[in-house]
Amino acid sequence: MARSKSSREWLERHVNDEYVQRAQADGYRSRAVYKLLEIQQRDQLIRPGQVVVDLGAAPGGWSQVAQTLVADKGAVIALDILPMDAITGVTIIEGDFREQQPFDKLREALNGRDVDLVISDMAPNLSGMATVDQPRSIYLCELALDFAVQTLKPGGNFLTKIFQGEGFDAYMRQLREKFASVVTRKPQSSRSKSSEVYLIGRDFRV
Repeated sequence: MARSKSSREWLERHVNDEYVQRAQADGYRSRAVYKLLEIQQRDQLIRPGQVVVDLGAAPGGWSQVAQTLVADKGAVIALDILPMDAITGVTIIEGDFREQQPFDKLREALNGRDVDLVISDMAPNLSGMATVDQPRSIYLCELALDFAVQTLKPGGNFLTKIFQGEGFDAYMRQLREKFASVVTRKPQSSRSKSSEVYLIGRDFRV
């Protein structure tokens, strides 16, 4: 089947993308790792010995980075409804984190340890229609926040991707109710045409 013009243009941009090429050279699973690395360089969210939960982790780029940063005494647990290839040092749970069985597996993997940080780079499958895509994006962000509220220790932190648009301001208000401080980040590796930004909530209030 012949590709559409838009598909060909996307593929060309992807193949020629600086960060795609860097990810391949550096052994990372996605270009998204550089967004996390930029945020990490500025905000130092991930530290040795921490317990980090990566929501919607597939294909696993963020989990790769997090595992390196938490080092041997830390733990990274990756959750996704999609299957993921194994990552050394990362516990992978396949399933919908809204459901009880994956949540029980998470509790088992934590083995009594507290969660220091929840990270989420989740995004919906984009249709190109803002009236459809934006509500889906906000819904995923709300799910990630609800998960963080259920699992974070007092004083824990939260990082999520969100698309600017309808629902953004309301979501920011929700974050500010749950965290002592909230900041917005737009990494250089995030495509300039994209409305995506990253929100960091620090010091979770139980």
